Amino acid sequence: MTPNPSLLKSIEQLGYRVTVGDVAAQAGLEVNFAQQGLLALAADAGGHLQVAESGDIAYLFPKNFRSILRNKYWRLRWQEQWRKIWGVLFYLIRISFGIVLIVSIALMAIAIAAIYLYSQSNSDNEGSGNPQAQGHSSRGGNIVFFPRFWLSDLWWWFHPGYGSSRRSRRRKTAKDSPNAMGFLEAVFSFLFGDGDPNANLEERRWQEIGATIHNNNGAVAAEQLAPYFDKIEQNSWDEEDYLLPALVRFNGYPNVSDEGAIVYCFPELQVRATEKRDRAVPAYLEEKRWRFSAASSGQILLAVGLGALNIILALVLYSLLQDPQTAQLGGIVSFVSSIYWFLAGYGVAFLSIPGVRYFWIQRKNTKIEARNQERQERVQVLKQASESLRKKIAYARQFARANILKESDLAYSTETNLLEQNLKNADKIDREWQQRLESDS
Repeated sequence: MTPNPSLLKSIEQLGYRVTVGDVAAQAGLEVNFAQQGLLALAADAGGHLQVAESGDIAYLFPKNFRSILRNKYWRLRWQEQWRKIWGVLFYLIRISFGIVLIVSIALMAIAIAAIYLYSQSNSDNEGSGNPQAQGHSSRGGNIVFFPRFWLSDLWWWFHPGYGSSRRSRRRKTAKDSPNAMGFLEAVFSFLFGDGDPNANLEERRWQEIGATIHNNNGAVAAEQLAPYFDKIEQNSWDEEDYLLPALVRFNGYPNVSDEGAIVYCFPELQVRATEKRDRAVPAYLEEKRWRFSAASSGQILLAVGLGALNIILALVLYSLLQDPQTAQLGGIVSFVSSIYWFLAGYGVAFLSIPGVRYFWIQRKNTKIEARNQERQERVQVLKQASESLRKKIAYARQFARANILKESDLAYSTETNLLEQNLKNADKIDREWQQRLESDS
């Protein structure tokens, strides 16, 4: 069984000595899942269990536990290798769209130039009345046209750090980012964006809920967790049904006061391996707005211009190919004619996809803002707490506690039997005192 990455990361962040509650609150994992994961990881990575006199358990892991797991599990080694390979493959995929655009423009420009030269040569020959020249013009399909490329700049189109202008390449200023997006990558960003900014929303949600419970020492009112949930209906708000997933995930249970107020306790999250400061937690779960593109405005304008140029060249080439004599030309003209609809369609799609995506993003961001606004309003309920809510939170604090598993409180560890060690130390102290008494007498 391959260890959960969130579990491994949380152990490192917590200093390699953790409890089930520490990990569950840090990573937002289910308590039972965290417990099973820690037990399995301790067995696989040479971890140790430290049992306190209260029966609570802390897990101690070696700092090189990732290396131990990597040597043990071929799947982890393969995942690391695949991550590197995929990084290269995905980069090639991203730049391929820009390359296709440039090649499309270049092919159509060459074909148009070749047709123009052929027509000029043919008209000149007909005007001179030279039979030999006319015979030569009949072989115009074999004309080879070599355009002049700016080869000195070609490298910068493919370089990952390509800027949006020559000026940015020649003179770097303090504002230049070391991770500036190359133009070919900017084309991909212009077409398809930069991914879902809320892809880890659920993970963030449970991490923030777990941290809030942890900061309140394992006892909270429902209103304290409400800013991290979605779509809370009025009846659910009154009955606090929206809190059930948190109770299931973190093994919580309700307590009812004499006045009928309900608070929620999470015993596992009250047990800590070390005494740490409270974690910084956002006041509410904030969804990030979708960005149209991370490319600079100059790169986007250049991409739009190239897309428009591709369509213009496609229209010009289409009108030229309507001539029967032009359509019979061989070489580059024949090749471009055979893939004409792909080149023209690519140009149309190149501008259509971002256009559709722009309006889709606007609708998406409108819904995101509405949800964020709803969560913000729940924060205001806490800041402007009524008398009943203040009493409810005060009642929850009666159950709040932090059980720190100190080294001195341990009764047993899989490293050494602490109880046996303590007995040996006690016997040693008794023998020393007896020797002192005998020497004094």
